Amino acid sequence: MGFKGSKKNTPYAAQMASEECGKVAYDLGLRKVKVFVKGPGSGRESAIRANFQFRYRVTEIIDVTPMPHMAAVLLEKKSLMI
Repeated sequence: MGFKGSKKNTPYAAQMASEECGKVAYDLGLRKVKVFVKGPGSGRESAIRANFQFRYRVTEIIDVTPMPHMAAVLLEKKSLMI
């Protein structure tokens, strides 16, 4: 791909990267996939849509975005109490 600067964070860049990975995977014989998406943004949706143009079957779409558990806020309160 070779996107530089602010162009790396666009949905178009995500779509192009996903298409290239899909082509290579299909040529190697991949026919069923599980899709794991991580992080916020519009690029994740366009990357998933780009994969639907290939003839492999998507069995699952799983969101693995890490969720904060408020540990930093709890530590701040604890240090203020001491």
